[in-house]
Amino acid sequence: MLQVSDLRSGYGSIQVIDGLSMALAEREIVAVMGRNGMGKTTLLKTIMGILPTVSGNVALNGDTITGLATHEIAKRGIAYVPQGRGIFDKLTVEENLVMGLRARNDRSYEIPAYLFETFPILDERRRQLAGTLSGGQKQQLAISRALCSDPRVLLLDEPSEGIQPNIVQEIGVFIRRLIEERPISVLLVEQNLELVEHAASRFLMIEKGCVVHEGRIAELKDETLLQTYLAV
Repeated sequence: MLQVSDLRSGYGSIQVIDGLSMALAEREIVAVMGRNGMGKTTLLKTIMGILPTVSGNVALNGDTITGLATHEIAKRGIAYVPQGRGIFDKLTVEENLVMGLRARNDRSYEIPAYLFETFPILDERRRQLAGTLSGGQKQQLAISRALCSDPRVLLLDEPSEGIQPNIVQEIGVFIRRLIEERPISVLLVEQNLELVEHAASRFLMIEKGCVVHEGRIAELKDETLLQTYLAV
């Protein structure tokens, strides 16, 4: 589904991603973990074309997307929910969701019904300004807006940040159910172990822009592993 090969990228002369390779299969949820500043967000931004690739390759379903503009990558089937959510505060809930429809290839103007079924609060508050929602509701909106584009790959950056535990649990359940019911894969940058253990099937540890360890979720019970790659 998604193949990253020997990727290098960063900010100007500062290289952050340094020869990183990884793969994401169809209907798979992979968590990207590591200490702050190791390149997790930079990886997502490079895949999405927000940051330029210095060298290496990103392919979706075997087709190279390296060098494409962000809107073209979205059209190819990748959606991105950034850290901090990135919703439009001065637009209504419904207007935010309609913005997500613009990346669809089938030119549908209908917000997928399953999103309102999953997050009924969004249906109740369609005409409310997005900026007046709670943190958890904004995260639900951000994920739903991304899914309005009917993507094949969903990139999620720290979805648990700043939201209450019960909403974190709801998001974990939703992500797992999403891949069971739809042909989609999820690349999840996350520090919340409970969410990772609940949602993902596999994890990657990143240090200094490289994958230094990968394994099944059961390995996250290993305190030595957590101390080695996550402890400050």
